[in-house]
Amino acid sequence: MKTILLALMLVTGAAAAQDQYPSKPIRILVGYAAGGGNDIIVRVLQPEMQKALGQPVIVENKPGAQSIVAAELAARAAPDGYTIFMGPSGPMTINPATYSKLPYHPQRDFAPISMICEFPLIVTVDAKLPVKSVKELIDYAKANPGKSNYASSAGIFQITTELFKQKTGTSIEMIPYKSSGESVQAVVGGTVMMTIVDPPPATGPLKAGALRGLAVTSGKRHPAWPDIPTMAEAGVPDMEVPVWTAFFAPAKTPPAIVARLQKEVARAVQTPEVRERFAQMALEPVGGSSEDLGKRVARDIEKWTAVAKAANIKND
Repeated sequence: MKTILLALMLVTGAAAAQDQYPSKPIRILVGYAAGGGNDIIVRVLQPEMQKALGQPVIVENKPGAQSIVAAELAARAAPDGYTIFMGPSGPMTINPATYSKLPYHPQRDFAPISMICEFPLIVTVDAKLPVKSVKELIDYAKANPGKSNYASSAGIFQITTELFKQKTGTSIEMIPYKSSGESVQAVVGGTVMMTIVDPPPATGPLKAGALRGLAVTSGKRHPAWPDIPTMAEAGVPDMEVPVWTAFFAPAKTPPAIVARLQKEVARAVQTPEVRERFAQMALEPVGGSSEDLGKRVARDIEKWTAVAKAANIKND
């Protein structure tokens, strides 16, 4: 009888905790330094999420090792809805394809909450570089091997650039950075030749003329930059790379809490304020279901594993 009563008390207590969720601040772990694309995106969402959830939403930047540091912390966090992982394509679908061992598993250790947005990547160079097209970039890289390097802060940027190298016969050395914001600044400052990067940190320098966009990795030109060609138009076919970012909770987080978070994310990304900010950065709001996100992760892991194997990309 005591065992039954104890079990009933535990179940009742857990249900009450879920009904009262959230009752304290929620933290969102971002695997990149401040100023990077994911950091910018989550800070756009932060006010709307705080308003809806009625609790402070705290962004914690935990950069390092292609977001592996943050992903491991999130995977090991208590499954109570108070720790959320900002999980972009890189750590959730590229890392499993390029590392033989990881301290987390994207499907086993996480409960998908909701996609936030999708976007293309942009091939960018310093505006002062004598390069105004992808063809000129290829020629410049081949003619200047000592200056041929690229900035990368995540697996998705690395694997895209390595594909570019294979398709163009160029030899370009990777220089690692802690965020795409740092990568962009390295290009603007002339430290590196190029970076293939997400739109948020590149938008300002592109508009200011400090950065030059040469191509986008989408299948068609993006309305935010109608003058920037697609990779296919620029002479490098089969380089479509759709990129996304999303929220995940630790595995075993109660379904009711995951559903609450999914509802609020889906609502937040469609508010006029967020849509306007996203449009300025060439981000397409999604806010889909948890099930759809889980299926996307599975498909992309399979896709990028095949690409990494064919390209012999190993990050161990």
